[in-house]
Amino acid sequence: MDLDFNGDITCLDAELLQIQDVSPLAIKTNPYVAEKLFDQWLSLPETNSLVKSLLNNKGGGPLNASGTASTNTAASNTLPSMFPSGSTPPLSPRSSGSPRIIKRAGPSALGLKSVNEPVKELIPQFYFQNGRPPPNEMKERCLFRINQFFYGHVDGLQIHEFKPVTKEICKLPSFFSSVLFKKIDTEGAGIVTRDAFVDYWINRMLTKDLATQLFTILKQPENRHLVQGTPEFQERYAETVIYRIFYYVNRAGNSRLTLKELRRSNLIAAMQHADEEEDINKVLRYFSYEHFYVIYCKFWELDSDHDFLIDKENLIRYGNHALTYRIVDRIFSQVPRKFTSKVEGKMGYEDFVYFILSEEDKSSDLSLEYWFKCIDLDGNEIITRNEMQFFYEEQLHRMECMAQEPVLFEDILCQIVDMVHPEDESYFTLRDIKGSRLSGSVFNILFNLNKFMAFESRDPFLIRQERENPNLTEWDRFAHREYIRLSMEEDAEDASNGSDNNWDEPLEAPF
Repeated sequence: MDLDFNGDITCLDAELLQIQDVSPLAIKTNPYVAEKLFDQWLSLPETNSLVKSLLNNKGGGPLNASGTASTNTAASNTLPSMFPSGSTPPLSPRSSGSPRIIKRAGPSALGLKSVNEPVKELIPQFYFQNGRPPPNEMKERCLFRINQFFYGHVDGLQIHEFKPVTKEICKLPSFFSSVLFKKIDTEGAGIVTRDAFVDYWINRMLTKDLATQLFTILKQPENRHLVQGTPEFQERYAETVIYRIFYYVNRAGNSRLTLKELRRSNLIAAMQHADEEEDINKVLRYFSYEHFYVIYCKFWELDSDHDFLIDKENLIRYGNHALTYRIVDRIFSQVPRKFTSKVEGKMGYEDFVYFILSEEDKSSDLSLEYWFKCIDLDGNEIITRNEMQFFYEEQLHRMECMAQEPVLFEDILCQIVDMVHPEDESYFTLRDIKGSRLSGSVFNILFNLNKFMAFESRDPFLIRQERENPNLTEWDRFAHREYIRLSMEEDAEDASNGSDNNWDEPLEAPF
């Protein structure tokens, strides 16, 4: 073949199509050359035969070059002789250097489908905006149970009839019955029909995990988190339970409980336990009435004017004047936690719940974070020797006033280092504090004189309690002791008034 790159193609040999080394530069600088080559190739007799053969195979009948059907020519699958027997048409010519794809017209340009074109794989739907639809078997099984519960209730179920549905079909604690009922009965008609329940539970909730189900039922539609509700419309017990839940579960401390926090907590297990246990006082996590009673009575004892607020002087009396003024000042500076009380210099009931849970159980991470912030005077996330000494000075002064043998700070510091084993002995990080099971005693040494003395004397009664009930937390033991004390005081008061109170009955909080 002779090419004149400034003129026309003088001739074309079919063997040219087998050549692999065609200069890319020639094609790039003279793009019309490729078009001319392809036009010339289409005009060859062998190409004409190939096109007719492919069209016959595609359409099921012979076709001649003029476009009229051939009645005497059988369809042939034989490729033209220009291609080696049993081979496919050659690839586009490329240089011997780096691979370079040259676009050319292919079978698709002729209305044909390439034999090598990949078949599109049908990918099943994997995202469902409102949750994956339930499998037919699960749906049918649930519908069967629904029909049983709604049988004979053509108009639907009232709220007092709904509890078995909540527990048996939804597998939720029975005390979710009313909130689930109201979630479905959006119009407030006082009735949940079978169709309304099927639409809500099967179409929206059935395939969700338990945490998501509870989260969806409890939260307001416009929120992506749970909030505490309106305290002034709640009973004190329910209010206290909510505060305890948010103290332990809402790790962000922003009063917005997320689905992630709910999943990582033991709240659902505690709810199930509360639903199954006849004695609510055996549900130590969150729901114990005895625990509520201790918390509320402690607050009531300090709130001398009963305005439901306590100030610094009130809190100083806590635990028989156990705390130092310096630590109380830090609490009221709202460094460890901002008060919900809107009254300047006053702590509200919710603030007190957070305080007492932190004070009486210094083994929990939340308590350690609370007190670490108090001792970290400059807020640089480390506790230094000077910061510890600042708080211990008042402890030392109190020991001297009580004629107790003082323990010098240098000795105390050595003892604390041995207890915590910090990475750097010149300061303590929150990670160091959380890494030691004795860190709670460190804080008691710095600002709680009564617990410091008990730690130094190694009270055998407390040691025996820990050995007998290793699964109880410091809070559980404290609440148990205080409830017994309050019971005895209540019994003594009733006896002086001539009444006979049964200790087995739960005490009533002083509202």
